[in-house]
Amino acid sequence: MNLPVKKSLSCNNNLKPILLRVYSLLYKIYGPRHWWPANSSFEVVVGAILTQNTNWSNVEKAITNLKGEKLLRPLTLRNLNSKRLAALIRPSGYYNIKAKRLKNFLDFLFLNYDGKLSRMRHTPLKTLRKEILGINGIGQETADSILLYALGKPVFVIDAYTRRIAECLCITCAGSKYDDLQAVFMKNLPCDARIFNEYHALLVTHSKTVCKTRPDCEKCILHKEKGERR
Repeated sequence: MNLPVKKSLSCNNNLKPILLRVYSLLYKIYGPRHWWPANSSFEVVVGAILTQNTNWSNVEKAITNLKGEKLLRPLTLRNLNSKRLAALIRPSGYYNIKAKRLKNFLDFLFLNYDGKLSRMRHTPLKTLRKEILGINGIGQETADSILLYALGKPVFVIDAYTRRIAECLCITCAGSKYDDLQAVFMKNLPCDARIFNEYHALLVTHSKTVCKTRPDCEKCILHKEKGERR
C-alpha cells in the first residue's frame, strides 16, 4: 500500500490502514522502544516536565542529580527548598521556571490525590486531562506525556517529532492544531495505551534518526513507501 502524497488527512478517507502501515514499517525497523525510560511513574512525571524546551540528555543529568540526593519522591521533592531544587535541575535549562512547575504539579498531587499517582489512575481520562491542564505551566504535550507514560491512559502525544513526520507524509497541513492532529491518530488507531505508547516512541526515534530537521529522505522507508501520484 502506498502512503499518501500531496494529500492531507482531512481529504483522505482511508486513514486507518495508512497509519497502521506506518506503525508496522517503523516497528519492523526499530523494534520495541521501551519508552519512557524511568524507574517509576513519578520519575516519568518529573522527566515530562523537565524535558520542556530541552533535549533528553540534559533531562537525564537533572534526574541523576535528584537521584543522587535521594530526592526523587513526591513528598521529599515537595518539601525541598525551591532554590535547591532549581540548582539540582539546572542541566535541564529554564531551571527556575521548571522548579516552579514541578512544585505546582506536586501541590496539585497532594491537594487532590493525597500525593499518590496511583489514585490518579482511577480518574476518567477526560476529567484527569482537564485537571492536569489546569496546573500552571503544564501544556498539552506535557499533560499527555504524563497521562500516557506515567498513568497508562490511552491518549496520543503530539510533539514536534510527530508533527514533522505527519507533515512530511502529507497527512496533515503545516500549522495544524494540536487537538486536530491528535484526533487523527486517536480516531484511526485502536484505543490502546500500549499502541499509543509504542507508536509515539517509534515516531520520535525515526525523527531523530532519519526524519531530522534536515531529513535524509533517501534513507527513509516511509518516503520510499509514499510512491508517486502525478
